[in-house]
Amino acid sequence: MSTELRTTGRRKCASARVVIAEGNGKITINGKKFEEYFNTEALRGYILQPLAVTSLTGKIDVSATVSGGGKAGQAGAVRHGLSRALVKFDEEACKSVLKDSGMLTRDSREKERKKPGQPGARRRFQFSKR
Repeated sequence: MSTELRTTGRRKCASARVVIAEGNGKITINGKKFEEYFNTEALRGYILQPLAVTSLTGKIDVSATVSGGGKAGQAGAVRHGLSRALVKFDEEACKSVLKDSGMLTRDSREKERKKPGQPGARRRFQFSKR
């Protein structure tokens, strides 16, 4: 078993490079403290879900580099990357639990592009018969 495991996670336009190692539960995102970077409790809880489900909270250090997208997309990317890293860390214990809870599946929903001659992706200008 290597000391560091590196994986990539993606969500919307965001991508995260996640590195995990055995430690005491320290999490850093782009060189900042976890609580500093993701300042809402909802996003922090969303990211910590894979650790909570696998009972590894406080046993693994996580370091992530995130780029692109907004805060919610970045949180999803970190969660996806962390889930993939945990499977590499301990496949027989983590894979089935994470797969059943849907954390290994990449959420492929992205914003649909705006079409020409329309105000939005699906929105149309009001039709006038006369």
